[in-house]
Amino acid sequence: MDFVNRVAELRELDAAARYGGLLVVFGRRRVGKTRLLRQWLQGRGGLYSQAIEAQRDLQIQPVFQDLLPQLETQLVPKTWPELLEILALQKRRWVVCLDEFPYLTAVDTSLPSQLQKWLDHSLPRGCLLILAGSSTRMMNDLFLHRAAPLYGRARKLLHVRPMDYTAFCAACGQKPGDLASFEKFACVGGIPKYWEFVEAGQDVVTLVESLYFDFAPYMEQEPQRILRDEGVIGLNAVAVLEALGRGAERPSEIASRLGTAQTNLSRVLQQLLDASVLARELPFGESVRSTKKTLYRIQDPTMRFWFRVFSPHQSRWGTYPVAEKLKLIHDHAATVFEDFCRARFPGAQRYWESEVELDLVAPDPDDRQQLLVAEVKWRRLTVAERQHVLRQLEGKWARCSLRAHHPKFRLDVLDASVLGA
Repeated sequence: MDFVNRVAELRELDAAARYGGLLVVFGRRRVGKTRLLRQWLQGRGGLYSQAIEAQRDLQIQPVFQDLLPQLETQLVPKTWPELLEILALQKRRWVVCLDEFPYLTAVDTSLPSQLQKWLDHSLPRGCLLILAGSSTRMMNDLFLHRAAPLYGRARKLLHVRPMDYTAFCAACGQKPGDLASFEKFACVGGIPKYWEFVEAGQDVVTLVESLYFDFAPYMEQEPQRILRDEGVIGLNAVAVLEALGRGAERPSEIASRLGTAQTNLSRVLQQLLDASVLARELPFGESVRSTKKTLYRIQDPTMRFWFRVFSPHQSRWGTYPVAEKLKLIHDHAATVFEDFCRARFPGAQRYWESEVELDLVAPDPDDRQQLLVAEVKWRRLTVAERQHVLRQLEGKWARCSLRAHHPKFRLDVLDASVLGA
């Protein structure tokens, strides 16, 4: 697959190379970090090495061998300080990337402290060291925790996020305004590795079956692999995700499905949040301190599909008619489309109270003094249908307590026609 998008990330890498120092790059497995880094390094003659899971001595030697072709040295390092000293003694400016850095620190817990000392005193001016890793939780612990040796040492932390629908269409030859193309995107998300399964002329049911339901499908164990990478181990995490996939969004509902006290979920929910597997939602205008109205959702579309569609239906999928399969895919895509619409408006959130639910509330981009309140529908509406939905939205807004605090507002209906906008 051709390298596409990542314009902002490439710009940040170029800026880091101008200044030198330490750059930290992180993002979930298969999001395309390695492809991005190697693509960029290739144009700069940079050095790249990917760490392995092994004993310390077995880790140092492969890294050294990867870097050796461009190093001026007769020494063979046996420790990390020796390898770092070799880098410090090079006569030319260099860019070095160590990928899967958490593998190294998991074996040698002293490495962050050794790196801290080297960065503070020996890193040559203008040289750039890139440390990359897939475990969001571990990278946060290494570089964002105030007690960590490498806290504050990086010039920048670059979070490589899943790509958007526009990039998916460009990479996979899909029409941006086509509902079928968005349903495919909803099943593979913004992860380029999964895009490799999208073929020309392929319908969405065939795509879903090849990825999820065929014999030994690629996605069969994917959630477990992602959770293991993030260090979220145990049945509790999977059980929470299974409950969410079956419609339990509130902590009380999740606890009830699991047959446990709500207080027992705090730790696992926080782990899943830290790993960016879950997202926490609050009603628009409220904060964690001001409300207990908290909902949780599975953040990644593919993980959401796995627990919403694959897991509950895997044993019966082969018996379903095509229409029923399409309905399940359509309903899943509707949740991803809501996320897509909210992402178009900075600060957009859902809002709910006892008898009112609003799909999207955000500062109006056309007038920051007023609110945009919108209903989201995953289909193309006729003029008459749009007017009917707008009248329903007017009735909701009239009953909503949020209206008392926001006298200036604009009501709108967002349907599938926004895909081509």
